[in-house]
Amino acid sequence: MISALLFAVGTTGGDLAAPIKAMSNELTQLTALENAMIPIVERFSMDRDEFERLYLTTHSADRFAELKVFLAEQMDSLGTVDFDDLGVEGRVDWLLLRNRIEYELLDADIDLERLNEASPLLPFLDMIVGFMERLRAMENVDSRSVAGQLADALEKLKSAKEDEIEISPFVALRAGRIANDLKRSLKTWFEFYDGYDPDFSWWVRKPYEEFDNELEAWIKYVNEELGGVKEDDDEAIVGDPVGREALLVDLKKEMIPYTPEELVRLADKELAWCKAELKKAATELGFDDPMAAMEYVKTLHVDPGDQPALIRDLALEAIAYLEDNDLMTIPELAKQSWQMSMMSPQRQLLAPFFLGGRTIIVSYPTDAMTHEQKLMSMRGNNEHFARATVHHELIPGHHMQQYMNRRFNTHRSAFGTPFWTEGWALYWEILLWDLGFPKTPENKIGMLFWRTHRAARIKFSLGFHLGQMTIEECVELLVNVVGHEQKTAEAEVRRSFEGSYMPLYQAAYLLGGLQINSLRNDLVENGPLSYKEFHDRIIRLNRMPIEMLRAILTDTLLEKEFETNWRFYGSP
Repeated sequence: MISALLFAVGTTGGDLAAPIKAMSNELTQLTALENAMIPIVERFSMDRDEFERLYLTTHSADRFAELKVFLAEQMDSLGTVDFDDLGVEGRVDWLLLRNRIEYELLDADIDLERLNEASPLLPFLDMIVGFMERLRAMENVDSRSVAGQLADALEKLKSAKEDEIEISPFVALRAGRIANDLKRSLKTWFEFYDGYDPDFSWWVRKPYEEFDNELEAWIKYVNEELGGVKEDDDEAIVGDPVGREALLVDLKKEMIPYTPEELVRLADKELAWCKAELKKAATELGFDDPMAAMEYVKTLHVDPGDQPALIRDLALEAIAYLEDNDLMTIPELAKQSWQMSMMSPQRQLLAPFFLGGRTIIVSYPTDAMTHEQKLMSMRGNNEHFARATVHHELIPGHHMQQYMNRRFNTHRSAFGTPFWTEGWALYWEILLWDLGFPKTPENKIGMLFWRTHRAARIKFSLGFHLGQMTIEECVELLVNVVGHEQKTAEAEVRRSFEGSYMPLYQAAYLLGGLQINSLRNDLVENGPLSYKEFHDRIIRLNRMPIEMLRAILTDTLLEKEFETNWRFYGSP
């Protein structure tokens, strides 16, 4: 019954909304009967979200302590589940939940340590956290006492610049980000009472305004004088290397049994493969120098205003290729529900190429850009680079993922990982190359540009977080080895390290893709599944580390003492 449902989506015509909803609901009900872990995982996710509502700021030592108590209680509760009574997917979900709790316990210690490193530049931390915690507890405010605390904190800040604090620029910039968060929290606290409590306004408004102004000046001082980044420098590239131990904690959470150093060697092997293939494609085009061939391909871009039509055609081409080659079931609704928007010039400073999901966000020049910026954007988003990535963002990539994630095994949103999210989209770049999707040397160079870029991401992101590469060396790698324009290389490095991505995120693209490709070799090329069966099963299992996906696909009944051990790439 379940297998029939798995392959029925997208095979009917007409109004698809009702049958898709009905099949999704029926599948969820059937799966819930077979997997006793679903309500347990769902309850954890709800309780974990609810825990964060207990604190109005994350920069609280009490929050870290209470989080560890909460997680320990969750681990104890998980231990009451009869593991031996669970099936294949139930055991996978049990292990995934244990893995997440163990990771969060370790990560809490790392985050607290990083906060403590920055605390010499945050003399107001305890005061603001205290204000927020008393606000969350809905305690009455002692306005006169609060005014005195603000006045004292003001004097401390005024004299703090005279203190000799030895601190690295990375930690200083981290302190600047935390101080900005605290400044926003203080504003929230102040506006809660001001105007509503006359006594508060009379006592606190003036001391708050004076402290807020001094805090703004302090943040500028910390960022510029100690961190080395000017306030109005929109093109500055900053980062905060986490170190080897934190990388090992993250790798354990992602179930990757390789050291960071081994993964750097893996990246070097992939870069060597890309270099050899690029030379072949360049020779087909009549170029002796592969980088000269790359520069030629960059000139093959559409005129301003024509990029949306190109993206539309490339999206339709990818869908047709998948269906013509019976690679995957694509629901009609998914084919039609994606949308397109254009990326702002400011956002292109962080994301010079496409972003995607339900909406593909197209990067191309606007009339507000300088002449140099326009040319770089057109060259960096040429037809062949775009052809190699539109399917990554839409179908079969992120749009297809998100469409299915909302319909199948939704409890696994608790186990989100870029190794599945980005790895799935990148895997299709590998598979389509192997199946001959690139028709011309120009197509091949477009795909090889991105494959080289993904390998370089492993090398520069891990190298930076290990303290082995500087920001400048990361940019140079993208320009000289991958073939990036200078500004797009800077934007890629800026995006990688500006703080919204976990340290392993950029490495996860190719590593996750290689993991899924290894499964493809085992289960399709040398196993019982067709391409369509393989892809349809993966996309409906939802997010998880790829080793756990492997256990489900191979129907492996894991043991409670399981530890990650799958060396999907051999010995790099």
